[in-house]
Amino acid sequence: MMDMGKTIIAKSDQLNADDLLDGPRTVEVERVTEGNADQPVAVFYKGCNGKPYYPCKSMRRVMYNVWGRDGHSYAGKSMTLFRDPSVKYGGIMVGGIRISHMSGLEKDMPLALQVTRGSKKLYTVKPLRAAQKEKPQPKAESNEGSGQSDDEAMSARIKAAQEAAEKVIKMMESASDMADLANINKADSYKRLIGFVEQHDKATHSALTKSVADNAKRISEGEFA
Repeated sequence: MMDMGKTIIAKSDQLNADDLLDGPRTVEVERVTEGNADQPVAVFYKGCNGKPYYPCKSMRRVMYNVWGRDGHSYAGKSMTLFRDPSVKYGGIMVGGIRISHMSGLEKDMPLALQVTRGSKKLYTVKPLRAAQKEKPQPKAESNEGSGQSDDEAMSARIKAAQEAAEKVIKMMESASDMADLANINKADSYKRLIGFVEQHDKATHSALTKSVADNAKRISEGEFA
């Protein structure tokens, strides 16, 4: 498989919004350290490979309100990050990283965050729930002893994958928040499905990746502007 995703990773020493183009990501904090003058807080998380998350001031306020003053106490806690395409820089929509869910919450926490000087907007952080149980995808039957040719067997597998993809797309369309969408994309069954159709059914692969992007945008627009 030629993984195009590896070719578009930004050369950077930090997590970027475009790193989340494939969908939201739930991370577990390892440590929080001081950053630099422009980005004073660096959040290192499991699997970050030396590319920490530098939260903007609004997201630092979110973390402060949910997890408290001591940044060192954040270790071991988890949050879901997503790309918000509506974030502007210099008046241009470039996209930015936002937090949708955090561990330690029992219910939604609404916060009034400053958008511009003298202007605030309601921002709601949701509880980070346990991952949904993986829902197995249908498997095509082996052609051994079935009398099917290799081509017929592959056609059957592609058809089964297409049916599975339709179900996954419906699940993504029903996702009510970023955590639900992240759990669907993290499931091993989804990873196997997306890997198979990437090699054997480009149209279905495109439909799945488009559904991820479209539903991430739908949810982010509903939760935060």
